[in-house]
Amino acid sequence: MEERKLKILVEILGAYRRARNEYLFFCPYCDHHKPKLSINIEKNVYKCWVCDSRGNNIRRIVRRFGEYKHRQEWSRFEAQVDYSLLEDPFGEVVIPEEPVELPEDFISLANKDMPPTGFPARKYLKERGISKKEIIWWKIGYCFSGEYKNRIIIPSFNEEGKLNYFIARSYDDHYQRYKNPPADKDIVFNDLFVDWTSDVILVEGVFDAMRAGHNAIPLLGSTLREDSKLFSKVVKNDTPVYIALDPDAEKKSLEIIYKLLTYDVELYKIDIESYTDVAMMPRDEFVERKRNASRMTVEEYMVQRTKNA
Repeated sequence: MEERKLKILVEILGAYRRARNEYLFFCPYCDHHKPKLSINIEKNVYKCWVCDSRGNNIRRIVRRFGEYKHRQEWSRFEAQVDYSLLEDPFGEVVIPEEPVELPEDFISLANKDMPPTGFPARKYLKERGISKKEIIWWKIGYCFSGEYKNRIIIPSFNEEGKLNYFIARSYDDHYQRYKNPPADKDIVFNDLFVDWTSDVILVEGVFDAMRAGHNAIPLLGSTLREDSKLFSKVVKNDTPVYIALDPDAEKKSLEIIYKLLTYDVELYKIDIESYTDVAMMPRDEFVERKRNASRMTVEEYMVQRTKNA
């Protein structure tokens, strides 16, 4: 079996040289001029000694840099999910999203010239620690009149750049804090800006995502269905995931972790304790907690599930 796996790796990565029990290839992550990607087929691990790209399953390299035939053949070596079933060699069946439009009264806060009516909205965002740079990145606006009067508007764009959802959050202490559009929530919020080759952070709300960073994705809740677009994208892209849900959603966090572990997703859990949510956490604190996030394995999942039983 090792010879068959090596043959696939050679087709993907090119020539190699042997170093005891490891194979040294040129690293596709950093393109270093020397073969510094060390792969141990027997232990099913890899590491680049230059850029420090590493993983506990060689399949990650196969799925990211190989062709469909390589992924299909590699799946036969593993007594797990056949990942080729998640991909159609003749193209994906895409269900078109319902068109969404911004409210007629939408006014952008990202413009250089802002009318006086925008001061309360800008003040609200400033109090939440949201900078002008983030306002521009997230394309934030507001409504001063109409159905979404006195609400912050945060739009979401699909991978083609089309509006597919928006969040409308009151900034005047209205009893109904959120008033969102009657649109399908099975989306990847701001998919247009997600880098699927890097790790993503799953949080509950959009303000949590603003605090967590540009590659954070709000679930718009605390659950993640296996048949959702977000779940499918994570698995297909083999994207490492950091879970950062509110402490009061611990059981739901574990449910998501269990589902993702079933598909062998590289998974980490960020400790949010002592804060009600990510949005309330200082940015430096979140970065530090992300750096110290716990790697989730089946064994660690069982330990945490027992603690929260």
